[in-house]
Parts: sequence; structure tokens; C-alpha cells
Amino acid sequence: MASARDTTVQSPRRMPTRVTGLLYGLGFGGFVDGIVLHQMLQWHHMVSAVEGQEPTTLAGLEVNTLADGFFHAGAWVLAFAGTVTALVAWRQDRLAPSWSFHFGLVLVGWGLFNLVEGLVDHQILGIHHVRDDLGGPLSWDLGFLGVGVLLVAGGWLLHRRGARHLQERAAVRRG
Repeated sequence: MASARDTTVQSPRRMPTRVTGLLYGLGFGGFVDGIVLHQMLQWHHMVSAVEGQEPTTLAGLEVNTLADGFFHAGAWVLAFAGTVTALVAWRQDRLAPSWSFHFGLVLVGWGLFNLVEGLVDHQILGIHHVRDDLGGPLSWDLGFLGVGVLLVAGGWLLHRRGARHLQERAAVRRG
């Protein structure tokens, strides 16, 4: 007599979600930009290139500090959303991501942050540039975009390697 356990077909576990790594990358990319470029190096603030809001006056610095705070709050929300999606995936019993699967997506998210922020804030809106302390030279803005492209490309290659490894591991479990 066969038990219920013997006749049950084990369903394959789903691949990890990509959303978690991307959200972490977007949030951490914002933190790196905000903490390193805004606070530590003080190369620019969120609206430091807006006329009348220059951080060289107390009123301008107060406006920029407030804008930087909202920017950091947005980065925090993205990182927290990454945590929530990780917990949801865990509760869905998805496969755990490998380091290369997850960290590759973090790099992709960080690169996407750089590309969006560099195109929207630096070029389209012009509210700040990478080096407002030097008058906002275009070469620094282009370098920032270049780093974003490298992060996306390198991160995607790393992620794909991890995804292939996970797919092979899942196939072995099914076989």
C-alpha cells in the first residue's frame, strides 16, 4: 500500500524574484549618491543648481538640506520595499537567490538609479550636476552616466551567471 507521500508529485520551486535586488540597488544607489556626493564630499545637493536656491546662502542651504532629506526618504522607501519583497518571496517558498543572482541585480538597480538621476536631474531638469562646486562641468555628468552604464552591464552579466546556476540547481532537484 503506497502512502500519500509516495504518490505526491513535488512541484518545482519558483526562481527568486528579481524585484528585490533591483529595489535594493535603486535604494542603495540613492544612499551612495546622497551620503557620499551630497554630504561627505558636498559636491552638490538636490537643488543646488536652481537659481535662488544655491547652497552658498543659509536660506539656500536650508532648502537644499530639506530636499536632500526627501531624497534620502525616497531611497529608504526603495530599500525597505526591497526588504518587503524579500520577505514575500521567502513566504512563497521561492528558491533562495545566489550571491551572483542577487548582487548582480543590486548593481543593475544602482546603475539604473545613476542613469535615471543623471538624465532627469542633471540633464533634463538641470536641478543639480555632479560637480556643482565646479560650476557643473558636463564631463562629470557624462562620467556619472558612464558609471551607470557599466553598473547595469556588469551587474546583468553577474546576475545571468547566478540565474543559470539556479536553473541548473532547480533542474537537478526535479530530475
